[in-house]
Amino acid sequence: MDMKDESSGFATRAIHHGYDPYSGNGALTPPIHVSSTYAFPTAEIGAQRFAGEDDGYIYSRIGNPGTRLLEARIANLEGGEDAVVTASGMGAICSLLWSLLRPGDELLADQTLYGCTFSFFHHGLQEFGITVRHIDLRNPELLVKEIGPQTRGVYFETPANPNMRVVDIGAVTEIAKKAGIWVAVDNTYCSPYVQKPIEHGANFVVHSATKYLSGHGDLLAGAVIGDRATMERVRLFGVKDMTGSCLSAFDAHLVLRGLKTLQLRMERHCASAMELAHLLDHHPAVGRVYYPGLESDPGHEIMKRQANGFGGMMALDLKGGHDGALRMINRLEVFTRAVSLGDCESLVEHPASMTHSVYTPEERQRHGIGEGLIRMSVGLEDLCDLKCDLEQALDF
Repeated sequence: MDMKDESSGFATRAIHHGYDPYSGNGALTPPIHVSSTYAFPTAEIGAQRFAGEDDGYIYSRIGNPGTRLLEARIANLEGGEDAVVTASGMGAICSLLWSLLRPGDELLADQTLYGCTFSFFHHGLQEFGITVRHIDLRNPELLVKEIGPQTRGVYFETPANPNMRVVDIGAVTEIAKKAGIWVAVDNTYCSPYVQKPIEHGANFVVHSATKYLSGHGDLLAGAVIGDRATMERVRLFGVKDMTGSCLSAFDAHLVLRGLKTLQLRMERHCASAMELAHLLDHHPAVGRVYYPGLESDPGHEIMKRQANGFGGMMALDLKGGHDGALRMINRLEVFTRAVSLGDCESLVEHPASMTHSVYTPEERQRHGIGEGLIRMSVGLEDLCDLKCDLEQALDF
């Protein structure tokens, strides 16, 4: 039995899966393969590789040893058969959906999505004859009525960016499978340490690996996880032909390094976020805290069932509304005013004017993104410093 593989724990697999330092020159850290192209021992073997009959490498847009190791490790952590890594989270989303959808198809999506995902759905997919409709997937029974003959799949985030809406993955996938359609879940907010959508029936998982998987704010990367046959299509059609969104060897190396500390980081992110959520929930200047770790949150019981924690992301509305939100953001000193999330640094941003500004004001209102909403990514700083920073920023 390999004690560093399927029988071992999450952190052990995140550090060791797929790589044996004794198999090569004894390098503890997997080498970085910087070659753009790969030599064929014979012309016949080259032909076999292009025909898919030989597993050797051809060209780094399709894969190299470093990216394939990262794909195997991420697939293992998410519980999928295979994975494809890409140059960004949007590269992952676009590569998957271009591989699955055709003109005339319909995609059903939750009410709240990351701004660039929303833009791709409405300014990308719909321009090519694919219908996208939004429904409130917090009520899975609505899905039964909305699935039609052209519906091919369901897409959602849970918790959702930026307002932390929680969707019951198992309930949605049960309905979708009865109808013969697939389900794709953006798991960026949680990482596979906190939540594994495939275990609850999802067909595909996407990540912005820029966030928690790498964890240090120094690269762009994405990942798609699913069954082996579909991942092969994503690799050879979605990435190779449609988006060209291939991950560099250097960035694959950095994500592999980030995975080694993923469990430790997520435990700290989750613990600090829970403490801050309780602090803010009782602060007189705060109107509402959106964090599923709070028992009062509508998604609390669902997250308890389908996740190993509540994550390091939260949002809040201040009683001072839009102007109060901007004042608070500008007063913060330890929290950094920046988009992205999942970094060691705590980050804060204003979705309506930043990450979700592609929505019109009417769309933001319809999709539950208030003008005074603040999104916070709780980092790894000392908790007492984060508490003091929030308290002084709210004292206005």
